[in-house]
Amino acid sequence: MAGSNPTPYYTPTSKHTAATYHSPFPLKRPNLYSLVAITFLCSAFYFTGLWQNRGSSSVITTSNIVHTTIPCFPSKNTSTNSPTSSSSSKSTQKLDFTTHHSTDDGGGVTPDDSIKIYPPCDIKYSEYTPCEDPERSLKFNRNRLIYRERHCPEKKELLKCRIPAPYGYKNPFKWPISRDLAWYANVPHKELTVEKAVQNWIRYEGDRFRFPGGGTMFPNGADAYIDDIGKLINLNDGSIRTAIDTGCGVASWGAYLLSRNIIAISFAPRDSHEAQVQFALERGVPALIGVIASKRLPYPSRAFDMAHCSRCLIPWGEYDGTYLIEVDRVLRPGGFWILSGPPIRWRKYWKGWARTREDLNAEQNKIEQVAKRLCWKKFVEKDDIAIWQKPYNHVKCTEFRRRVKNPPMCPVQDPDKAWYTKIETCLTPLPEVSSEEEVAGGQVEKWPKRLHEIPPRISRGTINGVTEEDFQKDSQLWKRRVSYYKSVNSQLDQPERYRNILDMNAFLGGFAAKLVDDPVWVMNIVPVEAKVNTLGVIYERGLIGTYQSWCEAMSTYPRTYDLIHADSVFTLYENRCEMENIMLELDRILRPEGSVIIRDDVDILIKLKRIGDGLNWDSQIIDHEDGPLEREKLLFAVKSYWTAPTAQGS
Repeated sequence: MAGSNPTPYYTPTSKHTAATYHSPFPLKRPNLYSLVAITFLCSAFYFTGLWQNRGSSSVITTSNIVHTTIPCFPSKNTSTNSPTSSSSSKSTQKLDFTTHHSTDDGGGVTPDDSIKIYPPCDIKYSEYTPCEDPERSLKFNRNRLIYRERHCPEKKELLKCRIPAPYGYKNPFKWPISRDLAWYANVPHKELTVEKAVQNWIRYEGDRFRFPGGGTMFPNGADAYIDDIGKLINLNDGSIRTAIDTGCGVASWGAYLLSRNIIAISFAPRDSHEAQVQFALERGVPALIGVIASKRLPYPSRAFDMAHCSRCLIPWGEYDGTYLIEVDRVLRPGGFWILSGPPIRWRKYWKGWARTREDLNAEQNKIEQVAKRLCWKKFVEKDDIAIWQKPYNHVKCTEFRRRVKNPPMCPVQDPDKAWYTKIETCLTPLPEVSSEEEVAGGQVEKWPKRLHEIPPRISRGTINGVTEEDFQKDSQLWKRRVSYYKSVNSQLDQPERYRNILDMNAFLGGFAAKLVDDPVWVMNIVPVEAKVNTLGVIYERGLIGTYQSWCEAMSTYPRTYDLIHADSVFTLYENRCEMENIMLELDRILRPEGSVIIRDDVDILIKLKRIGDGLNWDSQIIDHEDGPLEREKLLFAVKSYWTAPTAQGS
């Protein structure tokens, strides 16, 4: 295991037998008193150990785990010709967490009769997104883009094979170079270089793509466009930290916000433009496949400080303002909505947009009316940019609602519930306040102070069972855990090794918080099956995330993440869905030579290690940071590098 100190590990497939030992020193004949004393001491230690573990629900037996110790006598593995000898030998070596991308073995796995082997999928599945499959989507209603929402395969349709990387796949460029460059072999699509050539989105240059930072409404580049926004609202004082970009293109807006300490989730539907979200992820920018249609966006209420649409082609004024109502739900009190592109500044651009002045004027009037009914105020409109602001509370809005009742206020509901939850055409009420000056739900501190301050949802007691003391303890816990992770995997301390990180069960975001000074970003998942919905807390800390059920595939492309962290995920889903399917999903979204850290009960990890062996992962089970007596252990794994063969990929 990489690190400064050797770390104890477990190899459940290893079996050793005693070997003859020839001592260089003559052994003395033991006397009776010595034997009695040794027997007494051994018995005392044994029964003391049993007494200390008397509360354990189950006993860790040698059939479940092979403990790492320093043997008194060396031993030899006499099963050198057995099918498991190669995996046993492999598991006793330290893991190599570095990247090489030159060990292409065609995805082959060493045969082992006791391990289920998962074969490579056909190359046609190289960009397979199970819940946004273009073929399956055609079976659903095309009205309001419902067919582009999540539609997951049935159990009998699930693939039991490993998704191949395209032939020639290379590890992505390191951040921040990746913001501007990506390998053509990794995302072999040239469509955008032709379709968006004039708008400066992307260029094809030999074996790579270059991203000049342009966009439909910012041909001079995203950096200059963000500077223009910064002249209208303050982007530099830490009051704006989290943002959402709807219809993101290749996510240049989000990419250039990062240098301003603003982190944006960018989303777009699958294939509205070929591979735009895939390009964003390849650049090292947070992005998800998604669409505003009939379901709520998978984020809690009051999550984002800023929302953005640059010619995203979403009909904001239609369907009784449904889509703006959803933006209102996820915007923080006092948050901003930024719109550029049609219909803004239509008097200048109407001919180029190939639309009539009357049509564009009517569209803008509809948007203005919906915003007014949501109690937003028009903050500013200058040149190509218009900005609205959500109120800090609903004191005045409640009075306004007595006269304007469309949309109505939503009845009592959970505004944070957002997994396959139908969008409603009603205004989500903000938490009550005692004065017009008070921020509904509580004021968050400016970044970076908000990361470590008690989030308002916790200080106000709205997260059931989570106290301020729990928050502080969780922060200290993850400080110790991340330090331990880095002692096992020294690559976590290397600034260029990892970029895109996934935390599959984030709770309060403690893992991500301890990585915030590293050049990485973390997608924090709160499973919908979790006992407590804490995603709102994660956003109040200035971090990002989404909801997910791990019984289904994630809304992302294959090879999205460099590192995946899973804390007690498999215990959570033990009686809900198959471990095998979750592991196959991890393999799909993990990049070649990507790393995995799974924290769970030892019995579960032993099963997962065998599945990982069948996926051709190199893995080891490691002691808990508190020592070998803890039932909870850690599985560290590295996905092997392999691609589709030349004949199929060329």
